[in-house]
Amino acid sequence: MTTDVTIIGAGLGGLVLARVLHVHGIPVTIYEAEPSAGARSQGGMLDIHDYNGQLALEAADLMDEFRGIVLEGRQATRVLDRDGNLLLDKADDGTGGRPEVQRGELRQILLDALPADTVRWGHKVSGARALGEGRHEVTFADGATVTTSLLVGADGAWSRVRPLLSDATPEYAGLSFVETYLFDGDSRHPATAKAVGGGSLFVLDTGGKWIGAHREKGGTLHAYVVLSKPLDWFEAIDFTDAAEAAARIAAEFDGWAPELTALITESDTPPVLRPHNTLPVGHRWDRVPGVTLVGDAAHLIPPNGEGANLAMQDGAELGTARAAHPDDIEAALTAYERTMFPRGRAAAEAEAEAPTNPTAQDVISFFTQDERDD
Repeated sequence: MTTDVTIIGAGLGGLVLARVLHVHGIPVTIYEAEPSAGARSQGGMLDIHDYNGQLALEAADLMDEFRGIVLEGRQATRVLDRDGNLLLDKADDGTGGRPEVQRGELRQILLDALPADTVRWGHKVSGARALGEGRHEVTFADGATVTTSLLVGADGAWSRVRPLLSDATPEYAGLSFVETYLFDGDSRHPATAKAVGGGSLFVLDTGGKWIGAHREKGGTLHAYVVLSKPLDWFEAIDFTDAAEAAARIAAEFDGWAPELTALITESDTPPVLRPHNTLPVGHRWDRVPGVTLVGDAAHLIPPNGEGANLAMQDGAELGTARAAHPDDIEAALTAYERTMFPRGRAAAEAEAEAPTNPTAQDVISFFTQDERDD
């Protein structure tokens, strides 16, 4: 089978790219390893920024749909100390600069905006090779193949497309999230729900550990427990035993206010380990005909609120560049990479310069910067 544009990965970056191409009448096919759109949870909240993510959705002609899934008031931010004392309580300013949405709902509006046969589910890539003259062949786990004139790796940190362009591989960044959920927080965990407030919560301490939480739909409290530990420390914990894992993680927060540690000990789901990995700062490659990358496949950094936004911006700009050069794929890829590389470097440098072990004051300074600028 031969296609014009082949995207590997139905995450946000790949879907925005497909949607922008569709808006411009360019045929595209996405191959995704997951068996269906609902095969797994798509994660929690995303703040979609007006300087990148929202611009991508404008290019995709989906701003009305986006506004329909925004959770009002979720830009509110609280910072507490480990004893539960309030250090910052910033209300949602109503500007819409960083509105919060559920990742799964954002993904769904992108899927709904594509023809039904655009995404081919259950296609796990086992390898890809160059055929010459900018054409590539992708092989799937079941032995099937597809040949394409433009191959785009939107397949995340462990991209199977990246080796066509670069020898770089992700490395552990030195810290990990442990993800938990408390459902029906207002009725079942009122003290913890009060601590989280109406939007985001940050609780920081010395020693490279902190807790972040979001209020999601239906009173769900979604927490990220962050520890600066080597991977072998986490590997010694049996995460298949939810009670043991929760107890071991909670022990690192001994002495913290109970309404905060409840985000660990009272989780309604087993704690899930999310190691942070990163590609080298300034990761780039020489132009290879007929292939490129978007999102984490191109410029993976630890989660800092920019990753999904950058992936969508990549997808939108690549789609726009392809539409602007309908008869010249290489001109489109050159134009796209010319802006993507410095953007990825800037994000990686900002992350590298951020405090390794942020303090409460660091977070307060970040969330009050706009007020000082005004």
